[in-house]
Amino acid sequence: MTTEGTNQHISEHSPADVEAGRGRVVLADDDLLLRESMSSLLERVGFAVLGQAGDASHLLTLVREIIPDLVIVDIRMPPDHAMEGLEAARAIRAEFPQIGILVLSAYVETEHATELLASGRGIGYLLKSRVTDVTEFAETLERIAKGASVVDPALVHELVAAQRRNDPLSALSLREREVLSLMAEGRSNAGIARHLWVTEGTVEKHVQHILTKLQLPDTGDDHRRVLAVIRFLEGTG
Repeated sequence: MTTEGTNQHISEHSPADVEAGRGRVVLADDDLLLRESMSSLLERVGFAVLGQAGDASHLLTLVREIIPDLVIVDIRMPPDHAMEGLEAARAIRAEFPQIGILVLSAYVETEHATELLASGRGIGYLLKSRVTDVTEFAETLERIAKGASVVDPALVHELVAAQRRNDPLSALSLREREVLSLMAEGRSNAGIARHLWVTEGTVEKHVQHILTKLQLPDTGDDHRRVLAVIRFLEGTG
């Protein structure tokens, strides 16, 4: 069903389709062709795309009506193509903190990305050009929907290149910084182990050392990982 021209589209799925899929998604991008292409891609890998929006206002309307598991939004949207997508993401996070949010951008927006990622769990920031592997993209979306924070490697590298004089991460070894950088990219312990050619047990030890050295409160390993990533972004921004 399409409403209000091409700015808002609600897809029809049976309850069984939604339950069997990898998650319920709402998409927002002012480029109709890009939106439809992404919708088709996501449906092909098992997500249920329940709605599409062409601007931030219609996105908020859809989210309030559908309450999806995940929202994918372009950072720049009509009417001004400034930060409307980011503002919508903030509003969604404030109203529905359980919904995962992936913000897509054509460029690295360091300040805005860091602010968004600091808002809590289930947040992702990726460059559109980074979406080249369908399987990896689908896995990233699942991690965000389940509460992970995912950061585009280009953003991580830019933050690392701009080290602050007073480095709060100075207590970490070079290997621990490397592990934390990969954590910030949204990689699991197994993914980090594959990247570094070490065992998963070794990575787990590094992660525990990182959490201890950063003096993060013991509020559950998943949440502590998010706090560690935020500390990393704050310390390298």
